[in-house]
Amino acid sequence: MKTNIGSTDKTLRIIAGIIIIGLGIYYGSWWGAVGLIPLVTGLTRFCPLYTLLGMSTCKTK
Repeated sequence: MKTNIGSTDKTLRIIAGIIIIGLGIYYGSWWGAVGLIPLVTGLTRFCPLYTLLGMSTCKTK
């Protein structure tokens, strides 16, 4: 997998994922599991949707 998520995008995804998971746990909702999507994509720096749309937030060297 080629990385297509830049450092700012990565940080925002990880923070958003943690917040969504935390809110899901706090409210006892299974919707907190949705937070796994931005968390995993942030940690792996790969977003399948970006690939389909031909997007990338990585800076080109």
